[in-house]
Amino acid sequence: MGAKIDSGCFTLIIHGDSSLRNASKAGLRFTGSEGKGLVCMRVLIAIPVFNEERYVRQVMSRILSFGHDVLVIDDGSTDGTPALLNEFESISVIRHPENRGYGQSLIDAFAYASCNGYDWTITIDCDEQHEPEHIPTFVEYARRDDADIVSGSRYLTELPGNTGAPSDRRRINMQITDLLNERLGLGLTDSFCGFKAYRTSAMDRLCLTIPGYAFPLQFWVQVARLGLRTVEIPVPLIYHDPNRHFGGMLDDPDARLKHYLEVFENEMENFQPCDQPDWSACPFGS
Repeated sequence: MGAKIDSGCFTLIIHGDSSLRNASKAGLRFTGSEGKGLVCMRVLIAIPVFNEERYVRQVMSRILSFGHDVLVIDDGSTDGTPALLNEFESISVIRHPENRGYGQSLIDAFAYASCNGYDWTITIDCDEQHEPEHIPTFVEYARRDDADIVSGSRYLTELPGNTGAPSDRRRINMQITDLLNERLGLGLTDSFCGFKAYRTSAMDRLCLTIPGYAFPLQFWVQVARLGLRTVEIPVPLIYHDPNRHFGGMLDDPDARLKHYLEVFENEMENFQPCDQPDWSACPFGS
């Protein structure tokens, strides 16, 4: 029988008969190589989803094959996604009662990782644009312990099988990436890729509040201001459906770019360091 915790602002569903504490213990992963000591590193795979019934079953099966704990953040899906997620007893699910945005899904994932004792969170999309077979590479880079963010880049290296990106997305990505590099000195090649690994203790230092697709603009400003260490690694460039929508005004590329720039300038002007979170009253249980 599964457990269900309703916080009032979201619902956390834990499949199977294990408690959150036992489920988190299952996240222990020992990695190492000859000549080096074993490193105990607890890794959470976090998957934001919204109306992904077309992809969710096959993507989840591939991700689960790597043996890490999995959290799905269902951002108010109205299709068959929730029912399909119920087929996977070993996962945990945060369910938003309505669509709150990609950024909010990531914010919730970081909070879950922090208050449940994970060392790293790997985020991966559920629309087959990110290949789960690259998860071990992110884990290996995290284990090296010389970065706070391991950021996938679709433009760092030309990989076999790459597809083309929609022209407006590529143009805006280039413009924003160039802006971030010029103003923040980041040295990025891809500022919007969602396939990343995040050190939990580093995420605890950020004050992330942008719920939508402009989340990376706030994120990168804070990363730079706090001096967090970032390394990029190559991941494939895959667009199965170049006509997928952002929704609302963001479907207009000019409006989308304008919104991104507004979020960036606001964060540049108003960023203030925040206190470490207090998880004595964790919204996800313990």
